[in-house]
Amino acid sequence: MTMDNTPGLGQFDFAGDDHVVPFQVEGLDVRGRAVQLGPMLDAILERHNYPLPVARLVAETVVLTVLLGTSLKFEGKLIVQTKSDGPVDLVVADFATPDRVRAYARYDEEALQAAIDKGQVLPQQLLGEGILAFTIDQGVHMQRYQGIVPLDGASLEEIAGVYFRQSEQIPTKVRLGVAELLDRDESGKPRHRWRAGGMVAQFLPESPERMRQPDLHGGDGAGAHELEIDDLWDEARVMVETIDADELTDPTVGTERLLYRLFHERGVRVYPPQPVYDRCTCSREKIRDVLASLSQEELEETVQEGSVSVSCEFCSTTYRFEATEIRPQ
Repeated sequence: MTMDNTPGLGQFDFAGDDHVVPFQVEGLDVRGRAVQLGPMLDAILERHNYPLPVARLVAETVVLTVLLGTSLKFEGKLIVQTKSDGPVDLVVADFATPDRVRAYARYDEEALQAAIDKGQVLPQQLLGEGILAFTIDQGVHMQRYQGIVPLDGASLEEIAGVYFRQSEQIPTKVRLGVAELLDRDESGKPRHRWRAGGMVAQFLPESPERMRQPDLHGGDGAGAHELEIDDLWDEARVMVETIDADELTDPTVGTERLLYRLFHERGVRVYPPQPVYDRCTCSREKIRDVLASLSQEELEETVQEGSVSVSCEFCSTTYRFEATEIRPQ
């Protein structure tokens, strides 16, 4: 496939929607990942039928989770979760390696409507104050790692940057975008769709001392080994900041074309894309094991008319068990 007379790209298959594209800009010592989400995101949001402002918040969280989760080099899970005092008091998205994504949100209908009436529908306004937790789970035999960042009115992009500065001490820039599309399907009927896109760029020079920057340590730059902000990272950061939401979500732009627009003068290299899917990790067996672990008293409170029904908050699947299936023997 040829990119519309765009020089320097050559011929190759483009990633398309729901594929994360790793990239490297050797001239800037930058590595990163970029993605455009379409059908996968639609499936998640359609299942829950969220009000539009909540859907946008969930979409941003999903993009951020996908960008971070696809960087995991081991079998495990990344969980991104908010707890706050705003109209949307809980948002959870998790990425299970190598490619499974799921998400949901909890909100107060009255508080949400009041916020909408006041025009306070930005993600940070819906969340209010609280925390954003990034949890990495490598399984039952490994200790969980959790990084917590305060929700203080900043955007998810800014909060993600704070997380990287605190936890990994790697200069990082994150961009997120969400778009609501209204068009018509093949039969001419009105259709509503969601798209989202994002990019994470990180400064990873070969020389370790070049990564030591004053802003990573929260100080004023004092110290014999600390350097001023590296000119290359400053250039890369400014480039990423020029991206707007339309470019991140426009299906006619595409991930590779966007990367070329930004970095072609510095030499951008893309790597094989990684697909991501709307796939829940729940199962009848897992839920049965949880129920079987309950005490006799807890189980009796759960059973109604001889059975127990449990609905997964992520995928809305309902599992029904006869009491005889889960009562301790």
